Amino acid sequence: MLSGTADPKRFEKEAPTIPVFTEASLELSDCVFLQALCEIEAEPMCAMLPPALHPTLPPVASWSAFEAADSDWGRFRLAQLRIECRSGLRPRGLLVGAVVDSAQAAKALAERFGFRCIVGEVELARAYDSTHLRVARGGRCLVELVLREPVRLGDSDTQFVSSLHAAHTPRGFRLVQVDTEYAVKRAERGRLEIVAFDAAAWGEETIRPTFALPGVVGRVDLSIRPIRFVCRPDILAFQGTESVLPEDGTR
Repeated sequence: MLSGTADPKRFEKEAPTIPVFTEASLELSDCVFLQALCEIEAEPMCAMLPPALHPTLPPVASWSAFEAADSDWGRFRLAQLRIECRSGLRPRGLLVGAVVDSAQAAKALAERFGFRCIVGEVELARAYDSTHLRVARGGRCLVELVLREPVRLGDSDTQFVSSLHAAHTPRGFRLVQVDTEYAVKRAERGRLEIVAFDAAAWGEETIRPTFALPGVVGRVDLSIRPIRFVCRPDILAFQGTESVLPEDGTR
C-alpha cells in the first residue's frame, strides 16, 4: 500500500494555530457552491502527502468554493485547493491552501478549524449557462475555472468528503479532521475548463493537472461541525488518530 513520503515538518510551515477545540458548529445558509476535480501527474503523488495518508489512484486534486450570504463576519467567499487521499480506508482531502475575501473570516476559520488562509479576491459568478471561479491575490491569478453546459442533478447525487488541515493544536501539531455537512438545495454538473492555475501560489508547485473531471455547482446550506478527531502526520492514521472528545462523548 502506497503512503505519503513527505517530511511531516514541511506541513508545519505557515500552519495555523487552533488554541482550543471549538464546541459549536459554523452554520452558513443558502450558499452558492462549486466543486471541481482533476487528475494530476502521478510521479509526485506520494511526495505531496505526509506518511499518515495514502494517495488515490489515479491521483486527484480538487478545488472548491462557496459564497456565504451571511455570517458573523458578513458576506464572504472562500476557495480552497485540496489533494484527494485516504486516511486509513476513508476518503479525505488534504488542504493545500485557502483564499478568503474577508480578513475577519480568514482569522476565525484558521483559529476554529485550522484553515490555512490567505486574504485575497474570490469571484464566484453563477449563470444559467456557466459558472466562473477566479481566485487572485495582489494581481496574481491563483486559479480560474469555468463550468459549462450545466445539467441538473438530484439533490443526493453529489458526494463530499471530509478535509484534513495541518494545524498546531492543544494536542500538538496534527492533521485536523474537518467535517462539513451539505444540505443541497440544487445541484448541476458541468464540463470543467481550467483557464489558469498557479500551483506554486497555493503552496504545492508539483500539482500538475492532466485531465479535468466534471464539476458541480449549486446552492447549499453548510454546517462545519466541531472537531472530533485529529491525526499525527508521521505515522499511519490507523495508529495515529486521536479523539478530542471527552470520555463521556460530550463537549
